[in-house]
Amino acid sequence: MISPPRVLLAPDKFKGSLTAPQVAAALAAGIARVAPGAEIRQVPVADGGDGTVDAFLAAGWERVELDAPGPTGEPSAAAYAVHGTTAVIELAAVVGITKLPAGQFDPLGAGTEGLGVVIAHALDRGSTDIVLGLGGSASTDGGAGMLRALGARVLDPEGREIPSGGAALARAAHLDRGAMHPGLATARVTLASDVDNPLLGPKGAVAVYAPQKGAGPAELATLEAALRNWAEIAGPEFADLPGAGAAGGTGFGALAVLGAHLRSGIDVVLDLLDFRTMLDGVDLVVTGEGSLDAQSLHGKAPIGVCRIARAAGIPVVVAVGRTLLTPAEIQAAGFSACYSLADLEPNPAVSIADAAPLLERLGEEIAIHNRR
Repeated sequence: MISPPRVLLAPDKFKGSLTAPQVAAALAAGIARVAPGAEIRQVPVADGGDGTVDAFLAAGWERVELDAPGPTGEPSAAAYAVHGTTAVIELAAVVGITKLPAGQFDPLGAGTEGLGVVIAHALDRGSTDIVLGLGGSASTDGGAGMLRALGARVLDPEGREIPSGGAALARAAHLDRGAMHPGLATARVTLASDVDNPLLGPKGAVAVYAPQKGAGPAELATLEAALRNWAEIAGPEFADLPGAGAAGGTGFGALAVLGAHLRSGIDVVLDLLDFRTMLDGVDLVVTGEGSLDAQSLHGKAPIGVCRIARAAGIPVVVAVGRTLLTPAEIQAAGFSACYSLADLEPNPAVSIADAAPLLERLGEEIAIHNRR
């Protein structure tokens, strides 16, 4: 490292263990012990899934709190991040799996109404750029609940509103958009997601993700048929678009009805954080996530950070809980080195429980190995 070293820490969360700000803080503590004169900047990041709002709050954005329905309709505390006229809203923090009461799945009845409530709240406050982080959803309702909370009416053949949840969409016959929130007319909606699945079929929202939400074979068949019917009503031309299957088909509802645009989640986050400007004068970038694996290579946060930093000529190392990639794959991804908690503590349970002190040790190793 150059003396004093200038280090930018841009990790994602270690899922089930530490938030991205906690990861950054632990790495910073370890680096500072070995290089006490280091200039260390902490910029936690996310890829659109859980932890996305936390990343923006850590960057100084305003926290806006409200109550919104959870995935099964129960009132729950929610929050989003605001800067100027931009609002960043995280689906997982409103209607995600972690918001299920007592962790009990409801694959047929869970919905996204709460997400629509939060979007409406942001619009009412004057936000004109709405960024939706899609990931970790508890439902497979094609975004119908979100749209209902924004003023749409999903009607059955008799003109009655259908109940919440994906299964009820089998009865949908008409989508009435006449009373949609007026703020949507001028708002720009961006979907931040690393999911490129279509709505339907073997790679769609039901087949790939509904089993993780408690759906068995019978429920899967019910949900697939219901989403197929919903697609015909809301916009069949959008069903095959990449990302339509994100978050139980919430991507489809946003693309078809809200005129949303899909972008890589990490690219959206890094652009909004003005990450490229932060690289000025930096000697080393440290990124990270809980598991570096084949899925990481398809647009996860560390890859996005690495791509931008390397383009600026800055070396990048990655700190992880574990890696399933070979050294050659890690190098091909652009990382100068990979530091893993598993090398310090092979027991996964202990590694998860003691992630913070172990990350401090990794920070020490990074500082030692990157001296110049």
